[in-house]
Formats: sequence, C-alpha cells, structure tokens
Amino acid sequence: MIQNINDILHGVSGLHTVNMIVPMGISFYTFQTMGYIIDVYRGKQSVEKNFFKLALFVSFFPQLVQGPISRFHDLSETLFSKHYFESNVVVSGLMRILWGYFKKVVIADRIITGVTTLIHSPSYYQGAYVFVAMLFYAFELYCDFTGGIDITIGIAEVMGIRVTENFNLPYFSKNIKEYWNRWHITMGTWFTDYIFYPISVCKPMLNLSKFSRKHFGEVIGKRVTVYLSAFVVWFTTGLWHGAAWNFIVWGLMNFVVIMVSQELEPLYEKFHRRFSVKGKVPYEAFQILRTFLLMSCIRMFDCYRDVPLTFKMVGTMFTKFNIGELFNGSLLSIGLSMADYIVLLVGFIVVFTVSLFKVRVGNVRTVLLQKPPIVYFGIMAVMIMLIIVFGAYGIGYDSSQFIYNQF
Repeated sequence: MIQNINDILHGVSGLHTVNMIVPMGISFYTFQTMGYIIDVYRGKQSVEKNFFKLALFVSFFPQLVQGPISRFHDLSETLFSKHYFESNVVVSGLMRILWGYFKKVVIADRIITGVTTLIHSPSYYQGAYVFVAMLFYAFELYCDFTGGIDITIGIAEVMGIRVTENFNLPYFSKNIKEYWNRWHITMGTWFTDYIFYPISVCKPMLNLSKFSRKHFGEVIGKRVTVYLSAFVVWFTTGLWHGAAWNFIVWGLMNFVVIMVSQELEPLYEKFHRRFSVKGKVPYEAFQILRTFLLMSCIRMFDCYRDVPLTFKMVGTMFTKFNIGELFNGSLLSIGLSMADYIVLLVGFIVVFTVSLFKVRVGNVRTVLLQKPPIVYFGIMAVMIMLIIVFGAYGIGYDSSQFIYNQF
C-alpha cells in the first residue's frame, strides 16, 4: 500500500516500505479474535476467563491457513466439549479429507501449470487464450480453495469438532449477490456483521441519510447510506486480499456489478412479467452461466495483478478472439499434455456430478454412510489410489501451496 501511495504522489510522499515477517494465518486468527472482542463488547458473547480455551479457539490449527473464520459461540460448542469415538463421524471426516485432496492435488495442482503459462505471457496469449485462462483459473481457484476447506473441516470432523461451512455450490449461483452468499461464506458474514451494519447505522451515516432524504428525495436518500456502506465493505474486502490496486479494483468491480444489478431489479421484474421464463431450466442455466462468466472475468484482476493489463487482456477476448487457435495444437504447448487434459476433464465431470447430486439428493457422504461398510471403504480406497496415481506431483511438478495462503 505504501508503494501505491508513492506511485500516486510520484515519490514525493517520502514513505518507505518495510519488510516484515508475519506469522502464518495472521489474517484469519485476527478476524476470529476481532470478532470475539467485538461480540464481547456488544454483549453478544460472554468473556472466556480460561486463557487456554481462548488460545485454543484463536489457534485451532486446521483453519489457520485459509479459514473458515469461526465465531466463538459456534466453534466453542464442540471445541471445548467432551468427545467420544464415533466410527461414522471419523469415516465421514476422512472421506471429506480425501475429497479435498482429490480436488487440490488432482485438479488444482495440475491445471495451475496451464494457467501460469497463459498468464505470464500476455503478449503472446491473447484473445481466445485469455478466455481459456479465465476458465482454467476459475476451476483452479474453486478446487484449490474448496479442497483446502474440505481438508480443514474433515480434520476437525475426525476429532469430533464442528467447523462452519464455507462454501455452498457457488458456481450454481444465479447472480453475484447469491454468489457471495455461497462463496467464502464466513468472510462475507464477517464483513457484513462487523463493517457493513455498524457503518450503516452509525450516527454520521444516519445524519447523512436524513440530509440526503431532505435534499435529494426519498428514492436517492435511502440509497446513499446503503451504497456508501457497501462501498466501504468492498473496498476493505479488496484491501484484505492484498494492498495492491488490482485487488482494490477487483473489490470495487464486485460492488459496481451488485449495485447496478439491484438498480435494474424493476426492469428484471417487468421482463419476467412479460416473458414467463422465471423458474424454467433453460433460463436458470443461462443465469448460472452468466454469473459464472461475469465472476470469472472480474477475477482476472487476481491473475494478471496489473489493472491496465487486465482491462487490455479482457478486451482482447472481444477484439482478437479466434477460436481456431484453440484447435491447432497450441494448447498442448502450455505445459499440459493430452493425458493431463483427459484427467482434468474426468475430474471436472466428477466434481460437477457430486455437486449436482448434492443439489438434487443431498450430502454424498451421508448417503454413502447408509450403505454397507464395504461400499464406502471401497470408494475411499479408490479415492486414495486416484490421488496417488493422478496427483500432480513428482518430476516436472512443484508442490503448490494453497492460493489463499497469501491472504
């Protein structure tokens, strides 16, 4: 952030950057500690007088790296209670751990090779290649992040500890607001509870609301405080991801799209009254695809890490798109072989099938545990073999840390 200030002021600020070594997971246990302190201050949480219990809550190791961000009253229910061995609970936790490793090692760590090649050569890979990089990164991030969370929740479950869910099939969302209610859920609720609501009801904001209603009318007046509070939330969300302009613009782009979408709701309602498409499978599929592509496009600020370059590369998808480039064999020169593409395709199908099963039937592990032990132990054995055989490691691969470690 200091470097950004110096860039804006062209070096006249006189500020100097300082290199600091910070503990792993500092942002996540800072969130948890702040949430606890604020809840105590608000009277929503009693003070934990046992230092060791509080320290255990703050430093509970599975979620230090990338969350979820737990609230004290939620995690403490099972963290501090007595635990007894329950075979079904242990098996369920182990299945979730294996599922997380499958997504991380087989899919995310394999596809990252292609993403890195496409992103690091922007002068060569433009147009249709940017579109491929966008899709690849969307799947890489999903499998990396949700895979890590699966491992975290699975480890806790094996020990009989219940951790808050952090994802709920975000790529099935029909709009961006719904997407953020499904993606990194604990972070979204944290920013809502501890930043959005306090800002929106603070005295200066209430005075601004009265002033706006008086001078600009009820329609504009009631929006000013909501939009300003949302702006602060999304600016802070971007800043949390990294003190760099690409993350700040990423956060503000989400803010703009959500606000525009809310303003267009009356038009959506007129459209739905005119055309009876709401609730129809084709239209819902269109909404899901639209949201997925829009979020993937915004996420390119995370890939290129440079705001002007990101706008330029996204623009090439519309000005230099040549689909023939994708079928001339060039995609085999980005570090992925035909065997890799086959593994990734099968992996995507498996992940999509499991997600669809969850939507229509319910939790896969719950269903499997109702079967004879030979069934779910057999599936676990197959998962272990798949991870060992098709995991992306060994010669030619580097073990990749989880993407959200950097945050």
